[in-house]
Amino acid sequence: MAEWQWSRLDDLDRQQLYEILRERQAVFTVEQDCPYQDADGRDWTAWHLCSWDSGVPQPRLLAYLRLVDPGHKYTEPSIGRVLTTESARGTGLGRELMRRAVALSDRVHNHAAIRISAQLHLADFYREFGFEQVSEPYDEDGIPHIEMLRQAGEP
Repeated sequence: MAEWQWSRLDDLDRQQLYEILRERQAVFTVEQDCPYQDADGRDWTAWHLCSWDSGVPQPRLLAYLRLVDPGHKYTEPSIGRVLTTESARGTGLGRELMRRAVALSDRVHNHAAIRISAQLHLADFYREFGFEQVSEPYDEDGIPHIEMLRQAGEP
């Protein structure tokens, strides 16, 4: 059973923060064989959406992303560090994660456009949530990426 939590960085406890950082490193550094600076300073200016496994005594992350406030990565709010842990893949949790992120951004940022830097092979996934490609492919840490934008919606 998944339990959802929106938090600012200061509101996460030590175990939760450790689990988030551990999974980000496992997915983005180890699985993708891509050394890069994960701790980029933007976590302080972001909302963190977590899906926790509520059936275990210690926090175990199932899915995660961060919603960076406008002006800290792009002019628009930005969704990034999107991950589903290996044990939760194929369950639809990633789609629920994105659905919730877009809804929160609409609520806290008054339906502003949202910009993302997406791995090129995930473009179709993000299109499901209204994102459209707005850049040519570019290399980011050895992985092809594109910028995608979800236009501002109705308040």
